[in-house]
Amino acid sequence: MSDLTTRYLGLTLKSPLVASASPLCDSIEGICRLADAGVAAVVLPSLFEEQLTLESLSVHADLERGTDTFAEAAGFFPDLHTYNLGPDGCLELIREAKRRVDIPVIASLNGVTVGGWIDYAKLMQEAGADALELNTYSIAVDPSRSAEAIEQGYVDLLTAIRAQVKIPVAVKLSPFFSAPANIARRLGEAGADALVLFNRFYQPDFDIEEREVVASLALSRPEELLMRLHWVAILHGRVKADLAITGGVHSAPDVVKSVMAGARVACMTSALLNHGPGYAKTVLRDLDRWLDAHEYESVQQMCGSMSFDAVPNPSAYERGNYMKVLSSYTLRDDIFA
Repeated sequence: MSDLTTRYLGLTLKSPLVASASPLCDSIEGICRLADAGVAAVVLPSLFEEQLTLESLSVHADLERGTDTFAEAAGFFPDLHTYNLGPDGCLELIREAKRRVDIPVIASLNGVTVGGWIDYAKLMQEAGADALELNTYSIAVDPSRSAEAIEQGYVDLLTAIRAQVKIPVAVKLSPFFSAPANIARRLGEAGADALVLFNRFYQPDFDIEEREVVASLALSRPEELLMRLHWVAILHGRVKADLAITGGVHSAPDVVKSVMAGARVACMTSALLNHGPGYAKTVLRDLDRWLDAHEYESVQQMCGSMSFDAVPNPSAYERGNYMKVLSSYTLRDDIFA
């Protein structure tokens, strides 16, 4: 049997398989089932910045005032009280999870401004969270705000929280930066213990009959892993932070690819939702068998073996792959029939 252990966020994990935030992680029952199935750590559902605003300013009741005169007014705001457990519930979930399972529990905050983040980051630490993930889900819709200002906001947010908490901090990034390698380096220098690549953006759909913008949710597909592999392979060895992949991890081979690219952990969500928590046992069994069959003594032995600096032809991660792919397509004989 191979050694599956890895180091992530300064923590020793029994394998590189982590359960990222999902409905499976928002209850003690779900967390216990994931732990029993062998996942190495769990990331709890994010506490949203907007939830902190509702909690601290008590604006929910204010928003409802006058809605009898404008029936659509309440619909402009999401019902954040029912999204998850809310601020107090998140803290209690951390405390209870730490009592019930022996794997690291990673708390998550979702937002883009300092606001109440620092206070709740400290409360999550006090509740027993082993680490904190900053889920920087932001849509840059203001044309007057530059990319430089947006990126500096992320660095400032990390710096402010890093100064107030002692537990490790990961930053979950979007793929939509003009210079991903640069912002990754800056965040590493600002104190990020890990970078999680990448956040999935849930884009709205159109109801063309009612002419409404509607929420749309689709679970990840295995092909989404490719972009994550690409950037983790480029960043491996070039940033101070550990690297994690999330999005498109559906099988043991996907975990192998993630580690070979340079990730310390591969975070799984959609496959666990599709197959149930017990699927983690299958993935870990298949991972162990693959390592044995290919004569790897440990997961760490192969970490980064397919990264930018390790492969014979690193241009595959640059324009070389683009040109090769375009020239590789062959038209079918009947295309003009």
